[in-house]
Amino acid sequence: MADDMNLAELGDAVPPSQDTNAPRGARDLEAVYDIPVTVSAVLGKSTMQVSQLLKLGRGAVVELDRKLGEAIDIYVNNRLVARGEVVMVDDNRLGVTMTEIVKTDRAV
Repeated sequence: MADDMNLAELGDAVPPSQDTNAPRGARDLEAVYDIPVTVSAVLGKSTMQVSQLLKLGRGAVVELDRKLGEAIDIYVNNRLVARGEVVMVDDNRLGVTMTEIVKTDRAV
């Protein structure tokens, strides 16, 4: 079961290399800071048959399973990590503001 944590609860993070009071485990994480990850922001999903997909053309509208204004899901390496809102970055670019972190139980 997932429970949500507000971003304000996280506080201002200081990189472990600059925090002399950081526990040794946090400083050891520096080894993974340069590993690239894939971040995806999912506006919504839709299911359709291949025949319907092949009929889509320019200007076609695909109805998604989300309502206008509903939070979008943010995935890192295909794992849901947060929810957020779409924002305008520049006049012609979109971005995502994270509004909540999704904390999941990782039973192995």
